[in-house]
Amino acid sequence: MFKLTIAPEDIEKLEPACFKGQIHVISHPGLEFSRAIAYLRKQTLLGFDTESKPVFTPGQPHNGVALLQLSGPDQAFLFRIQKLGMRKRICAILANPNIIKVGAASFDDVRGLQRYQSFQPRGFVDLQKIVWEWGIRDKSVKKMAANILGVRISKSQQLSNWEAETLNAHQQLYAATDAWVCREMYLKLQECEKHPLKPEDMCPPEQLPLALREKLEKK
Repeated sequence: MFKLTIAPEDIEKLEPACFKGQIHVISHPGLEFSRAIAYLRKQTLLGFDTESKPVFTPGQPHNGVALLQLSGPDQAFLFRIQKLGMRKRICAILANPNIIKVGAASFDDVRGLQRYQSFQPRGFVDLQKIVWEWGIRDKSVKKMAANILGVRISKSQQLSNWEAETLNAHQQLYAATDAWVCREMYLKLQECEKHPLKPEDMCPPEQLPLALREKLEKK
């Protein structure tokens, strides 16, 4: 069984983990793009994520999704959507019901991609919407990874500039890891018996109605 929730201090005690496969940054159509599509088409399960340049100042324009990450077990592909666009072959993978795409808050990510090009998303799994079935209340990727896989994922690059002319090595590793770890969490969950959250466990005690909180405290 997994923990209901995991404390930040417990996460810091865990071993760090990151994607150890090949990382490909793809900015333009061509041979590398075609090889990426060929690899992804052969997969039945992919990790999925997107990144956008953070906005820190009110009134500053938000340019939308900058990066699409799709990861298999040993290769991760970082598509620079603002340079590449949402190509038909990318949309075909995201619309393929036979390729499961696992992410966190993935439907928000999909909406961001649909602003570039309309497509019908199929085969998507949002970890945030299913982990309760295994008794997990946490929803952040960092906490879920700690709880499900027993590893610590760095989020240090989350607010970096994803529209930079060149993505540095730290950004590439962060982006690949965020997609890959969603895939790994899904695989782990499929191996484990479900223990769904009870209604009273679905939110922190301080957020429960007072009457329900008092009732639980008497048990």
